[in-house]
Amino acid sequence: MPIGRERQSRDAEAQRVLLSTFNILEKRRNIASLAAITAHWGVVPTCSQRSPPGRQLFFPLSAASVTFRPITEPWILRIHLGSDTRTRQARHRGRRGHRSGLAREMCIVMTQRDLSSELLAPDFYHYAGAPIAAVTADDDALVVSWPDGRQLSCHRFWLRENTLGHGGIDPATREGIMDPAELSDAMQIAAFELTALGDLSVTWAPEGADESVVSTYHSGWLRHIAEGQHLPESWVPAPETWNASTLSAPPRRQADAVLKDDDALCDMLNDLLRLGVCVLEQAPTEPGFLNVLAARIGPVRDSNFGSLWDVKADVNLAGDAKTNTTANTGFRLGPHTDLPTREIPPGFQFLHCLINEADGGESTLTDGAALIEELKATRPDDYDILSTRRWVFFNRGPGIDHRFSAPIIDTLGGEGVPTIRAFYPVRAFPDMPDADVSEAYGALRRFHALADDPRFELTFRLGPGDIMCFDNRRVMHGRKAFSGSGQRHLQGVYIDRDEILSTARAVNRARAAGQTP
Repeated sequence: MPIGRERQSRDAEAQRVLLSTFNILEKRRNIASLAAITAHWGVVPTCSQRSPPGRQLFFPLSAASVTFRPITEPWILRIHLGSDTRTRQARHRGRRGHRSGLAREMCIVMTQRDLSSELLAPDFYHYAGAPIAAVTADDDALVVSWPDGRQLSCHRFWLRENTLGHGGIDPATREGIMDPAELSDAMQIAAFELTALGDLSVTWAPEGADESVVSTYHSGWLRHIAEGQHLPESWVPAPETWNASTLSAPPRRQADAVLKDDDALCDMLNDLLRLGVCVLEQAPTEPGFLNVLAARIGPVRDSNFGSLWDVKADVNLAGDAKTNTTANTGFRLGPHTDLPTREIPPGFQFLHCLINEADGGESTLTDGAALIEELKATRPDDYDILSTRRWVFFNRGPGIDHRFSAPIIDTLGGEGVPTIRAFYPVRAFPDMPDADVSEAYGALRRFHALADDPRFELTFRLGPGDIMCFDNRRVMHGRKAFSGSGQRHLQGVYIDRDEILSTARAVNRARAAGQTP
C-alpha cells in the first residue's frame, strides 16, 4: 500500500477507536482516564471546528475537538474489549485475533518508540537520574551496577514485563498488561547497553514476524528498587513500642492543619504508624466532621454499625443490629480492640468527642506491641498460648452473625506487629482442645491484667473537639465507667490500614522530593 494511503488508513482507524474510547469514558465520567490519555498521547483540546494540520477528533457531546501530534514511528494499537483482543501493527502486519482473560474490561494502548521527551517510569513518581556504571549478563538476568558498588539483578521476564509500551506497561495507566501466559522462551535479550544518560537500554530478539523491541529503563527507577524503596515497608516509619513511662501522653496535632497542610497530614500519619496513636484537637464539634477528615486520608470502612457510628449511653440502643454494643452503655470497657469477629479487623479507628459532660468516662490506651514484648521476655509460655489457641468471636445482634475463630494474638500469617483480638464482650467460645482451656484462661487473665497495668496504660480525658486516632489492631483502647448525670457523645469511623499506608507513602515521598502529592 502506498505510504500516503497507509497513513490515511492508520489515521482513520486511530480516530475511530479513540472516538469510541472517549465516548465510553465520557459517559462513565472517567475523568482520570481521559486525563491520562490526554497527557500521554498528545491529545490536545481545541476550540476550532476547522481541521488543523495533523489528526483531529470531535467530541459529539461537547463539540470540542482534539489534535494529535504526528506519529512517524511504527506503532501498535491494541484493544481489549469484552473478552476479545485484536492486535494491529501499521506496517507489514495483517490482523490477528486471540482470546484474552480481560473480560468486561477495555484498555487502549498506543505505543511509540519515542514515548516522551522525558524517559517515563512504570509508576507516577518522578525519579532523579542515577547513572549506571556497568551492566553484565548473568544467565536469565542482567546485573546492573552503580559506582558505589550497589547492584540489582533484573530477570529478563521482569524486564520484558516492565517495558514501557510494546505490550509491557501501559503508559497511560502505568500498569502491566502482559498476561503471564504470554511470557515465552522466545523473549530473549539480543543486546544491551547504557545510554548517554546512564539508563539501561535492552534490545529484544524479534519474535516471529514482529520487529525488534528496544526498551529503556530509567536509572533512577532501577536504583530505587536496588535500595529497597519499592517494598511495602518503605517510605513509612517503623513501629516503636511504648509504655506509660516512655510516652506520657499521645502526640497531639491541630485538626485544621491536618485538613489544609500536607506536612501536618504527614506528621499525623507518621505518628499513627510509628506509635499507633495520635490525638487531633480543636476539631469542629458538628456531627459528621469525621467524614471530612476521612476524605483527606482514605475511604471509610463500613460495618453493621454504619460507616459513621455513634457512641453514647442509651438503653434504647440495645437490641438493634446497628447499635447493639456495650460501647453504648455507661459500663467500664477494659482495654480492647474492635471487631475481632471479622477475618481482618478494621485497621485504624477515629473517635471524635462531640460532648463529654459525664462524670468519669476517661479514655485509656495500651500498646499491644509493648505487651507482646513483655510477654516474650517474662512469660513466653503465655505468649505461646495466646498466639496459638483459638477463640470464637461472635457478634450478638438480631439479624447479624459475624463470627471468626482466631488466637488473641493473631499474626495473620504475616510479619510486623500481630493483630490483637481482645474484645471480651464478643469472645464467646474456646475453639481448642479441652485440655488447653484452663491454661488458655490463665494466660488470658494475665494478659488483660497486664493491659490494664498503669505501667503500660495511658489514662486521659477527651474534651469536645478532640479526635482520638489509633491503630485498632495494635493499640487497645478502653474507658472508665461513667454515670448518666451528664451527656457523653462520640462518633467514630474506621479506615483500613492499607489506606493509611498508601496516603502515608505518598505524602512522605512528596515531602522528600519537595513536591505536592
